[in-house]
Amino acid sequence: MRIPVSRRAVALATAACVATAGTVAGPASANARTRTTHPAGGRGTLAAAPARLGVLSAEQTRTALGKAGFGRSAVRYGVELDRLVYRTVDAEGRPTIASGLVVLPRGGDRRPRLVSFTHGTQSYKEDAPSIGEDDFSAAPAMTFGAAGFAAVTPDYLGLGKGPGTHPWMDVPSETTASLDMLRAARAFMAGRGRTPQRRVLVTGFSQGASAALGLARALQDGADPWYRLGAVAPISGAYAFRDVELPAVLAGREIPPKLGVAYTTYLLVSWNRLHHLYDAPGQVFRAPYADKVERLFDGTTPGQEMLAALPDDLDHLLTAHGLDLLRHPSGAFAAALRVADATCTGWVPRVPARLYYATGDEQAVTANTDRCRAAFRASGADLRTIDLGPIDHQGSRHLGTAVTGTAAIVDWFSRLPA
Repeated sequence: MRIPVSRRAVALATAACVATAGTVAGPASANARTRTTHPAGGRGTLAAAPARLGVLSAEQTRTALGKAGFGRSAVRYGVELDRLVYRTVDAEGRPTIASGLVVLPRGGDRRPRLVSFTHGTQSYKEDAPSIGEDDFSAAPAMTFGAAGFAAVTPDYLGLGKGPGTHPWMDVPSETTASLDMLRAARAFMAGRGRTPQRRVLVTGFSQGASAALGLARALQDGADPWYRLGAVAPISGAYAFRDVELPAVLAGREIPPKLGVAYTTYLLVSWNRLHHLYDAPGQVFRAPYADKVERLFDGTTPGQEMLAALPDDLDHLLTAHGLDLLRHPSGAFAAALRVADATCTGWVPRVPARLYYATGDEQAVTANTDRCRAAFRASGADLRTIDLGPIDHQGSRHLGTAVTGTAAIVDWFSRLPA
């Protein structure tokens, strides 16, 4: 979970999770949604003229990355930043729009390698990477762009310029939003006289780690006729939500209690919209929070205001029924958690793949990566895990993995054969 520390200092970006859209379904149905055809004017087409957000020289890019706390050693080019608004589908498969950030190097290859970076969770629309107010959110794409890659970062549904609320932890809609963003980026780049290479290098942080695995799986399964999977490298995901992440939240030791409160509220509110976990907030949330939670997580409340409006521990947040729901999941909640824990199961990457993490992460606890690696190994893939070391950012080991992981993956992607 991220408490943003850059100039807007808002929202929350959590250690990632997975859920489904509409009815609970397994990975096959999630991938099936990505195969929806996209005729002219359909999925992946631009819904508005691109919005130029900035043009930076290489030196200006180094300065911006330094202010965001990111490394500058990989900067070779200045960058151009644009927001795309494109057509996609919502969590029920209905037509909608979403937005995202594209960062292109100024100069360099006219057929650049393409990187998809899926960001950590945010609760406030204005913190999305394409809005341009949160340096931390845009910094990974800027890092890749300045290294010579074409970088895309979808805002996800309901964030940035997207309508409605964000279906948090819904890998199927994260996957479709990411895939359609790639399609929109290809059309946008054609207008700039560039064509992306077909093999996509996929990475993401926190919530975006699971989103990255969803996109990677869809690309490998042939969800798009143009793009192929080139490599995958998620950072600090909560891949075992029921068996690792949720127990850590309940224990309140590895994950600070206040962050656990924010996690839990966002989880229950978002999953209720997707899976109908309760009839009224008062069934699971205590007063006075039952009357606040929908507003706090509808995308209109800045992150610091959201945190200030929530209690400091779960006992003050949840009713006895709410606590029991977390301790003993059943019904739709248990089914959704089974899907959440299937992120690393049932498929084998046929491309270079690594899992990045840090021992002592206070939000995506280390055992998540252990479980993910074990799941891939059970399917026949022994993925290498990379411990990013004890480097914190703004006092957070979790945020430190975003910074150090981005630098490490830029280096690794640059060394892979084109």
